Order: sequence, then structure tokens, then C-alpha cells
Amino acid sequence: MPLTPLVHPEVADALAAGAPVVALESTIFSTLGLPRPANRDALERCVATVRAGGAIPAVTAVLDGVPRVGVDAGEHDRVCGTAIKAAERDLGVAVAAAWPYGATTVSASLALADAASIRVFSTGGIGGVHRGAEVTGDVSADLDAIAHHPLVTVCAGAKAFLDLPRTLEHLEMAGVPVLGWRHDWFPAFYTRSSGLPVPHRVDSAGAVAAVLAHRARHHTGVLLTVPIPEEDALDTAALDHVLVAALADAEASSITGAAVTPFVLGRIGEATAGSSVPANLALAENNCRVAAEVAVAIVAGEGQR
Repeated sequence: MPLTPLVHPEVADALAAGAPVVALESTIFSTLGLPRPANRDALERCVATVRAGGAIPAVTAVLDGVPRVGVDAGEHDRVCGTAIKAAERDLGVAVAAAWPYGATTVSASLALADAASIRVFSTGGIGGVHRGAEVTGDVSADLDAIAHHPLVTVCAGAKAFLDLPRTLEHLEMAGVPVLGWRHDWFPAFYTRSSGLPVPHRVDSAGAVAAVLAHRARHHTGVLLTVPIPEEDALDTAALDHVLVAALADAEASSITGAAVTPFVLGRIGEATAGSSVPANLALAENNCRVAAEVAVAIVAGEGQR
């Protein structure tokens, strides 16, 4: 029996009417993502930004063992609470074991959004190939999900502590078009540029919609990278120093796999006196603004064909 999420009536009505919808993950809004009260602020800002852009927001989650696409405002307290992280591979377990709250990662969100026939997904930053993956094999499930679900994933690039050249190579191997939103460089989450050129630049939402419509592999998604607003970006040199020290400490403490990301992000927060949290909120909100614009353009383009 295929995965069949419960789609919120507002989202279902929008999809039936051919209206634009933007899917959102829930990990960033849970206590696994941002600390309280910033996580609730992020949720409210992201939802409001999608609506202001003319699209319907659809927060994904697993609540009481039920995979959900869209939640009521009255459920926001739960979405911002304590959760178990749910990647795509965990969805079946979350349903079978009736998890009280499974907060969806990028891969799980893409799976649920695809099952609901949503075309655009907005997140903060994606996972990627970890440094030392040639030994550990540590590659985020996000990349496989982007390659196998036909959505536009809007993000601020990938975290700087990943192996970004290999991440881009992996996406190329998987046949995923990687686009830069009005920018020539692959962003690195808190900073606008990783120093790596983005394969293709786009300057309009219509261009993104056209790439999705004309990609060679119709089961494959498109990655749209949006640099963090300049006024919210962190200092690149200072961040590099923190990353080097954090990664060395993680290795010395035998911290590996999924535990690396929260460890390094925590160290960044400490070293930047908390300025990484406002940066995270700013880039998530900015990504939602662009995602709504792209969702509207996709609907308009489909209406013309």
C-alpha cells in the first residue's frame, strides 16, 4: 500500500483548483531545529510569507502516526514541540509505531509533498555529502530524495561544514538541475557564497518553472539555491574558523553521522553569540518568499500549456 498522507482541506482544495501550494518541513520548527521561541517565530513568519506570496502553505509532519500535509493553526504548538526526527526512510516506522510527533526532514517532506502532488518545497538548507564520505559513506538522504521526487526544492544551499564540491558532483551524477536565484555562486547557508560557481543562474520564477517543465528526467526534482539576504549573512572568515574547530572537536569526540549537524550548528550558535539564529530565520523566510513566487509561476505556466 503506497504512502497516502492526510492532506489538510485547505491544501486539498487549492490543489484541486490548480492553485499554488508550497510544502514546508517541520524539523526546523520543532525543538530539533531552532530553540524556543525562535522556532515558533520561524513557523509563523514562513507561513505568513507563503500566503503573502499568493500560495497556500502546507507544513508536513507525522502526528499520532498519521502523515500530514498541512496542519491547522491550532496544531502549531505541537509542531513547535518535542519531536522525533523523521527522514523519508522513517515514515513507514513512524506510521506503524504511531509516533506522537515525527518532525519531517527534507527527504520526508519531499516524499509527502510528492504523494500529495505538490510541486514546490521550501526549506532552510539541504544536507549533502559529508567530509570524509569516501571513507564513511556518509551522504545525506536529502540528495536522493531531491533526485527522485519531481519538485522544486528551494534552499539556501547546503551547510558549509559539508563537502560542497562533492555535494554538487553528486547532484550532477543524479541528474538534478542546480540553479542559482539571481546569483552566480552556490550559497553555503549562513553565507552567500561557498566559492563554488552554481551550474546555472536564473533571474525569474518563470525561468525556474520552465526548467521544471522541460527537464530531461521527469521523475527528478530541481534544486533552486537562494543566497541568504546580504544584510543577514554571517562573516565568512569568522565562520570558517568556527567550522574548522567544531569539526575537529566532533572527530575527537567520535561524533559521526546525523549527530554532526546539530553539534556543529550548536557550536556556531555559541561562537556567534546567537546571531546564527536570526540568520536562520531570515534565510528560511526569504526562501519561502521565493518558493511562493515559483509556485505561482508554475501554475501560470501550466495554465498556458
